[in-house]
Amino acid sequence: MSDYLGRDTFKLGFGLMRLPKNPDGTIDIPQVCQMADRFIEAGGTYFDTAYVYDDGRSEAAFKAAVADRYPREAYTVATKLNAWLGAPDEQAAKRQFEISLERTGAGYFDYYLLHALQRNNIDIYDKYGIWDFVKAQKAKGLIKHWGFSFHADPELLERLLDEHPDAEFVQLQINYADWENPGVASRRNWEICRERGIPVTVMEPVKGGILADPIPAVRKALADANPAASCASWAIRYVASLDGIITVLSGMSDLAQMEDNLSYMRDFKPLSAAEQDVIRQAQRILDADQSIPCTACHYCVEGCPMNIPIPEIFTVANRRKGSPHFRTVREYTIVTQDKGRASDCVQCGQCEGACPQHLPIISLLENCREMET
Repeated sequence: MSDYLGRDTFKLGFGLMRLPKNPDGTIDIPQVCQMADRFIEAGGTYFDTAYVYDDGRSEAAFKAAVADRYPREAYTVATKLNAWLGAPDEQAAKRQFEISLERTGAGYFDYYLLHALQRNNIDIYDKYGIWDFVKAQKAKGLIKHWGFSFHADPELLERLLDEHPDAEFVQLQINYADWENPGVASRRNWEICRERGIPVTVMEPVKGGILADPIPAVRKALADANPAASCASWAIRYVASLDGIITVLSGMSDLAQMEDNLSYMRDFKPLSAAEQDVIRQAQRILDADQSIPCTACHYCVEGCPMNIPIPEIFTVANRRKGSPHFRTVREYTIVTQDKGRASDCVQCGQCEGACPQHLPIISLLENCREMET
């Protein structure tokens, strides 16, 4: 394996986007503390958060669970500046950096990213001068390494790396379901980074939980090969086996998920040739499936003029296979209570522009209207 930034980093990263919640919706800080303790005890160091995660509560949870309880040398932390979501102007966008420093209590960031770059938002990062702003913070010693998280096509990735050859790492969505998915282009985007010697941090290794609880046919294929291994373990080990990976971020939502991930990542072993064959079988099964591959990131919901709970509607749509019609309608009614329905969509396109999976949300919502009666 080649030498690169982050080569010796523990290959499981603690993603702080889907933290455990209390019944009232607040983050369960005591459980996050337990999870952080187990992670660090096992050798984990990389914590990943963002200014926009959980309206800032993710960064605050990191401070409570890690920064306030561990010496600075015990961990590394990554966070992100989002210039297109919740930033009305350049000043507000740049102010995110200072706010993130305050929220996390980290003192400086080991890794800092321009958040979720796509074709529909890249111009705003240029307009606000965010690239130069981030480099200036590095010059001050407030950032150790900078890069960007990316949700677009290989052509744009190559253009950005041509324009910003000093980017030190890229965060990519890579998982075995999206390896050849033209909308995500996991394989080609990873190849571009490796061709340029740029290391990669992996997000969505289990595709928002889809590969942790896959469709029955995939689950059976994995269980037949190794009944003792969790479905998530196959997905995370798959991407951790690639070259040039700094770490694989897992958005763990409870202590049990942390324990499962550590059980196979503490002494990580790349997938064998036989295990790679099992993954290829799972890929063929997924290619034939017609489920909506939504990861429930909820970026599409922000700014929806009709307040439509798009991810929840898609979840009901995926689960309706084999379910009685009355049950599907009941579940649909529950998730849309006091919110917009699929038929309320005004086709403004805001959701499609924000979707990291590049889903045709407008047409998918049209197909979901049948669940309303």
